[in-house]
Amino acid sequence: MKRPSFFDLQVNGFAGVDFQSDTLDLPELLHAVKSLRKYDTVGILATLITDSVEALCKKLENFEALRNQDSRVASMIKGYHLEGPWISTEAGYHGAHPKALAISPQLEDFDRLYDASGGNLKLVTLAPEREGAVAVIEAAVAKGVRIGLGHTNASVEAIDAAIDAGATLATHLGNAVPLQMHRHDNVVQRLLARDELVACLIPDGIHLPRFVLKNFHRSKPAGKVFLTTDCMSAAGSPPGVYPLAGYHLEVGADGVVHLPGEERFAGSSLTMDAACRNAADWLSLEASEALALCSSLPAAHFGITLECEAV
Repeated sequence: MKRPSFFDLQVNGFAGVDFQSDTLDLPELLHAVKSLRKYDTVGILATLITDSVEALCKKLENFEALRNQDSRVASMIKGYHLEGPWISTEAGYHGAHPKALAISPQLEDFDRLYDASGGNLKLVTLAPEREGAVAVIEAAVAKGVRIGLGHTNASVEAIDAAIDAGATLATHLGNAVPLQMHRHDNVVQRLLARDELVACLIPDGIHLPRFVLKNFHRSKPAGKVFLTTDCMSAAGSPPGVYPLAGYHLEVGADGVVHLPGEERFAGSSLTMDAACRNAADWLSLEASEALALCSSLPAAHFGITLECEAV
């Protein structure tokens, strides 16, 4: 029989390895890759969160050098997801990202980042209300880069403009928003209502309560939900303290990832095999339907073909 082949579009780290590290080396990355394999993940988008453009370029260049050194790394890391730095600075919307480093999109910055990725930039998450967003969306889409709307408090008009420019995804929908918002007129509802956008959801029962996950899933047209972990270095590891972009995050037995002394989430410790099981159980899906949300559907959106490993 064949084992499942999971694809995760948002991985910030794994098995104690922080992908945001300035000193990430091949032994660390191979450890993360081998650990991901143990959970039947065969492809990811390595995700970098908000930092200076210069720092992000250096990280992307380092990733590319490591991919070129080892075929196992290249096979696992199908490309990159930039989550920032073009995000909202409004309270509650920038989440655990450093507010001071969030900036407005500029074409020259996009070009630098794309080149640093070796042309392997696959996804950019941004706030479409920021000045310059539409021009960057158009430039990215022209190069085959997908655009997710996230860490945003975009108006209907800004969402319209982003979709018209080519945006196709809503990143970790229902998260990176304040705890309290207008009961109806809020960005979660604005994004959820758009059938043009795929809702990317984190099925850990923490980022979205089970009933919210169910409501979000059934509100979207067929094929318009992808599942992701948004995991950081605690994934595939026991409870403890783990790094993420200079923070040391607390992860308890419940799997919740917290900024020290705060209630805000900062990624997850979810693995894709658990995400798939949760989806099948909580959404009353057939195993094949749950697997598609965690594998073939999101991979195809990025033009990625997954290998299937026999056992």
